[in-house]
Amino acid sequence: MNDSPRIQVHIDDITKLAVDAIVNAANTSLLGGGGVDGAIHRAAGRELEFECRMLNGCKIGEAKITKGYKLPARHIIHTVGPVWQGGGKGEAELLASCYTSSLELAAANDCRTVAFPAISTGVYRYPKDEATRIAVDTVSRFIGEKKLPETIIFCCFDDQTAEIYRQAVAALRKG
Repeated sequence: MNDSPRIQVHIDDITKLAVDAIVNAANTSLLGGGGVDGAIHRAAGRELEFECRMLNGCKIGEAKITKGYKLPARHIIHTVGPVWQGGGKGEAELLASCYTSSLELAAANDCRTVAFPAISTGVYRYPKDEATRIAVDTVSRFIGEKKLPETIIFCCFDDQTAEIYRQAVAALRKG
């Protein structure tokens, strides 16, 4: 694979990864929804919804952490990405904040391995190329300054998305 030691790109089901934390592309209620969010809630079990109710939601660009429950991951970091509105409403800053907030929580909870989905690129319609560039740049900057997490996995649902991430990671190394 074409990845650096600390940043990896995988095609997989994020709910199956045995990592310290997976990141959930959540909605502001944190109570489950469609896509990755729904899949994580179904796989983790009912206890996740109960803990999420105690968190009183989450603002766009921020993150909160829960146990992983029935998942192989020890923790779930829930972050709320921005809905794409054309790029002039602070979407890039909010998306970058999702990654930074999630990584800060991971480090604070001694997570060595963290897996991210492609935040905001599904029903929130963020263009994949731009979202990927923001994700890779933000993660790279963070791990350049911090020891934890040691490994970041961009967990992609399909070959097309994985290729976009691989190209962004390769460009980062060249650049």
